[in-house]
Amino acid sequence: MLYEKLKDYTIILASGSPRRKQFLKEMGFDFEVRIKAIEEVYPDHLDRSEITDYLAALKASAFEGTLGQKDILITSDTVVWHKGKAIEKPRNEDDCFSMLRALSNSWHEVITSVCFTTVHHQKIVSATTKVKFSALTDTELWHYIKTYRPFDKAGGYGIQEWIGLIGVEEIKGSYSNVVGLPTHLVYKTIFTMVS
Repeated sequence: MLYEKLKDYTIILASGSPRRKQFLKEMGFDFEVRIKAIEEVYPDHLDRSEITDYLAALKASAFEGTLGQKDILITSDTVVWHKGKAIEKPRNEDDCFSMLRALSNSWHEVITSVCFTTVHHQKIVSATTKVKFSALTDTELWHYIKTYRPFDKAGGYGIQEWIGLIGVEEIKGSYSNVVGLPTHLVYKTIFTMVS
């Protein structure tokens, strides 16, 4: 059986994201959720996947000394990269509007890093997906913000929501990565951790 190798292991997802939980469930993994709050601050000189690698590992460090011999901890971080800077989660409606206005009618990158930690080993994988938004009107942006309240999402949007359906013209790379987890990499890496 495909998942037989994992029967003695406990997969721990350190994320409250309903999207990440749903992906793991849909991939057939048994897991539990454990969350430890950390301050998500990174050095200014980092860019692109260096930021998400750093933050995914930082989130794992909060669990130091608490993992059992057969635990596999999964931590992750996502940023949107646009015109040379990282766009994280919006602070409020106006911040969200500014983010989406900047992304409108242009390409951006969505970068997710996933850190897998056991007592003996740590591995970080990352994926980058390029996304092109059409030219969106202010009315469309405000409709999305007021209706969907996307303040828990990097870049201020969820591609799986209304704005993704009406606004995304083109995508290069993993769709699930834009939602918040590069599932193809997660699947492969979990099995390498137990082989």
